[in-house]
Amino acid sequence: MTAQLAAAQAPNATQAPVPYTGTAGPWLWMSVAAATIAAAANIAALAGIGDVYARETASFVNQAIAQDIVSLTIVCPAIIVSALLARRGSMTAYLLWLGAMSFTVYNYVIYTLSIHAGALFLPWVAVLGLSLFALTGGLAALDWHAVKARFAAAPRRTTGWFLIVVAVLFTGLWLKDIIPALLSGQTPAGARDLGLPSSPVHVLDLAFYLPATFAAGLGLLRDRKLGYATAPALLIFLALTAMPIMLTPFIASARGHTPGWAILAPMAAITVASLTIVIRLLSAARKQRRPLPPTAVSA
Repeated sequence: MTAQLAAAQAPNATQAPVPYTGTAGPWLWMSVAAATIAAAANIAALAGIGDVYARETASFVNQAIAQDIVSLTIVCPAIIVSALLARRGSMTAYLLWLGAMSFTVYNYVIYTLSIHAGALFLPWVAVLGLSLFALTGGLAALDWHAVKARFAAAPRRTTGWFLIVVAVLFTGLWLKDIIPALLSGQTPAGARDLGLPSSPVHVLDLAFYLPATFAAGLGLLRDRKLGYATAPALLIFLALTAMPIMLTPFIASARGHTPGWAILAPMAAITVASLTIVIRLLSAARKQRRPLPPTAVSA
C-alpha cells in the first residue's frame, strides 16, 4: 500500500507543470467575491443610470454603460469560471484569470476616482480592493519557471513584437493628445470630453499598462520568463479593454448622441489580433509537456 501511494503521488512524466504555488487559493476565491460584487453593481448601475451617472458628461455615461455591459456579460463570468478552473490546476485558466483581474483593477481605479461618489461608491471600492489584492497575490504565487517551461514551442517573437508595437503606438497616440494641450495651456481632449481635470486612461496607460506591455514584449524577444508569464494576461487585458470601446458608439447612437464609428475598425483589429495571438500561445502551451518541478504544487 505504501509503495502504491508513493507511486500515485510521484510526478507523472507527461504531466504539465502546475503554474502556481499553494498560496494561490485565497486569491482565486477573493477574485470570485470581487466579480460577484462587481456584477451586482453593474446590474444596479444599468438599472439606475440616471441616478448613478447623473453628474457625468454624456460621453462619460456612454462609456460607463458600455463598461458595465461588458463587465456583467463577459468579465465577471470569465473571472469566476477561470478561477474555478485554475483551482483545478489549469495553467490556461490561471493566465486568463490574471488578464481579467488586470482589467478589473484598471476599470475600478477609473470608477472610484473619476465618477462622483454615490450609492455604488463603496461597492466599487470593495471590488477595487479585492481585485488589487487578488491580482498582486496571484502574480506572487505564479511559478514563472513552470510557465516558461510550457511555452517552449510558443510563437514568442510574433507575440513579443505585437506587444511592443501596441505599446509604442498607444504611447504615441496619448502623447499626441497630451503634449500639444499642455503646451497651449489646455486640458487634453481625452480628459475634457469626460469633464475631468486629467484622463485616468492616460495616467494608467502611461504609468503602468504600456510600460508593462513593452517589458513583456521585450522579455519574450529575449526569452525571459517575465515575458512568458505576463504576455497572455496583457493580451487578454488588451482585448477586454477594446470591447467596451467598440460598444460605446452603439450606446451613444441608442441614446441620441453622435457616435464615433471610426473607432470600430482599429479596435476590432486589435481585439482579433490579441485573441488570435493569445490562442496560439496557449495552444502551444497545452501541447508542451514537461515533468513537474519539485516546488510546484497546486492550490
